[in-house]
This record gives sequence, structure tokens and C-alpha cells, in this order.
Amino acid sequence: MNYILFDESIVRTNLLPLTFTRPVSDIRVGILTIREKWEKRLKSTTSSLTDGYLSGKFPIVKMAENVLINGSICPNDEIIEAIKNLKPNQTVVYKDTIIALHVTAEELDNVGDASTEGIEEIQMKEAPAKINHTWEIFSKNEAALIEDFHLLTKGRKSQKLSETNKSFGSENIFIEKGARVECAVLNGTTGPIYIGKDAEIMEGAVIRGPFALCEGAEVKMAAKIYGPTTVGPFCRVGGEINNSVLFGYSNKAHDGFLGHSVIGEWCNLGADTNTSNLKNTYDNVRLWSYGKQTFVNTHMQFCGLIMGDHSKCAIDTMFNTGTVVGVSANIFGSGFQRNFIPSFSWGGTSGHTNYSIKKAMEVAEIVFKRRRRTFDDVEKDLLTSVYNLTLKNKYL
Repeated sequence: MNYILFDESIVRTNLLPLTFTRPVSDIRVGILTIREKWEKRLKSTTSSLTDGYLSGKFPIVKMAENVLINGSICPNDEIIEAIKNLKPNQTVVYKDTIIALHVTAEELDNVGDASTEGIEEIQMKEAPAKINHTWEIFSKNEAALIEDFHLLTKGRKSQKLSETNKSFGSENIFIEKGARVECAVLNGTTGPIYIGKDAEIMEGAVIRGPFALCEGAEVKMAAKIYGPTTVGPFCRVGGEINNSVLFGYSNKAHDGFLGHSVIGEWCNLGADTNTSNLKNTYDNVRLWSYGKQTFVNTHMQFCGLIMGDHSKCAIDTMFNTGTVVGVSANIFGSGFQRNFIPSFSWGGTSGHTNYSIKKAMEVAEIVFKRRRRTFDDVEKDLLTSVYNLTLKNKYL
């Protein structure tokens, strides 16, 4: 069967700026992205039905028979079983939310206009895990991380932990081949700890689970990390981190605090950057909404920084509680930054100007080379599309 992960338009908007540069299913929550969770459970590759400008990097694959799957939903055994048994003119739903739908290639071309008449609904008994808002990426990270840990380690044996380390709850610690951990303190009694392939935890680091360090990522010396935290592939982190998710290829390599936050790909936080994750008044945090063009109540007391791909900040940057930074912003200056910084902004507390797409491309190309990746035409076209999209409305 051909599986296609689709974006719900309202969810896609709610997850901006992170979805400016990826489909919803490529959000990382837990150890894996939502796409990776589906592919491992289905034992099949997937493609995406998403905004047109993303199709160059995330093309859709169509076949005679297809199953459309909601890209904001994390799979479980019940859903996987239902999808594998899905027949034509059947859909898997939970209340009013479509989880999956069996369609032909012809129906797929007109999926937005298709009538639901005559389609049999298969109702799920329990609400699925679903990512609807940016802050749910860190607030639901613990459950997702534990689920992924069991999925990835079931029936497998961990690499041996070096005797230079001090560990607690060793049965909840799993180390992949090529990972290096020396002179660190790992506490698995508070949740599982997953160390990915070729990742490294340096001397003096102290980590409490649940925690995931994905492939090729690094924890610097004397770092303090509280779970539930995910450090995505090829990230470099140091200082103090609490309940945060870094997608991949991003750096928070120095001292400073990052809490209850989500950092996209190819970002860099300068030395001694700090994020506030709790208001002095202990009120619920309000966060910028791209869809409503105003700040909305998260109904959460703890919420730090949401940062889109390619954005960077200088040393000693201070982010206020509940700050949203768009794609490819360059931030600097003393004092607390404003709570919403649009994409392709250059500046800080004294004001912002437009960050030229040419310079943004030059920086991206250099950063990609540092990770032995190529900033190719596909990446250039995607970043240009985001620039043009946000230029029309600077507050997108």
C-alpha cells in the first residue's frame, strides 16, 4: 500500500513558524519525527500532501491505491491495525478528526472536493496523540519519548556503558553503536535515556531522563539537562536545558538556559543566551499566533522560546517568556527581545530591518558545509519561497 501523510490546514497554520519549512509530519516529538514513527510502524516509506512550495523537497508519490494519513497524529497499535485493514471507501476517525482515508489516484486529485457520502467510518475508541500547537511539542514530549524508546529498543541490547560514568536506572539507558559517553552522570530512574548512533556525551555532563540524544549529536562538558528533552540529529548542546526539543543541526553549545522551548533546524544560540519560561506573575503564557495575528493563551504556566529554522542570536541574548521567532531571523542587542520576531528580521531591541535573502543564502550555505551537507537548489528554492511568502506580510 502507498501511504501519504497529509497536513490539516488549521494545524499547519498553528504550527508556524516550524511548518514554513516542513510538512507537519516532519515535526520531531519524542525521539523520532512523526513521519519516522509512521514509517517504522508501517514498515513502509511515506510521502507528503502539503503546501505546493514544499513539494520540491517533499514530493507526493501517487499510486492506484493510497492511504492518506493525518500527519499531526502519532500512531499507536490500534491505529496501525485499523489502517492496515482499511478498505476502499473506508476512513479511520476519532470523533470528527480524520485519521486515515483509503483513496484511489483519481480521488486523490480531488481529495479536497470529494464527497464523504457512502464512506464507512471506523471509529477509534481512544483519542490519539496529536500535535495541534507549537507548545504541545514540548508538553507532549515525555509521552512521545517514552513510546519511541520502547519502539526503538524492543528486543535489542544496548552497547555497554563505560565504567567512567555514574548511572542510575541502567535498565532505562540505551546506547546505540558508535556512541561515546565518558565521565557523565545519567539518571534513568526518572525516565528512559536514549543515546543515538555516533552521538557523544562529554565529561561532567549531568542528565536526568526522559532524554534523547539523536544520531551524531553532542552534549558538551558540564552540561545540565533535565527531561523530558530531545536533542535532534547533529545538534550540539551545553549549559542548562529543561523540557525542550531541538529538531536537528542546531547549536546551543554554550552556557545559558533553554527551557520549555522548541528550536528548529540550522539555528544557533550564542553564548549565554537565556530564555525565560515562567512569568514573574505566574500567569499563563500567551504566544503569537500566525493564524489569528495576535497573542493567544497557551493555558500553560511554562513556555519559553519557539524558533523557526535558520534563525540565530548573538551572545547574551535574552528571550522573554513565550517568544516566537520566525525563519532566518538574525537577532542581537542588549535587553529582552520582543515576544514576536518575524521571519527574515535583522536586529533586536532597538528595532529590526529586513534580512536580505542573498545574505541568508550565503550564511545557510556556510552552515550546511559545517555539517558536511550541501545547500542545493531544492533548499534554495524552499528558503526563497518562505522569504517571498513572509515578505508579503511581515507578520507571517
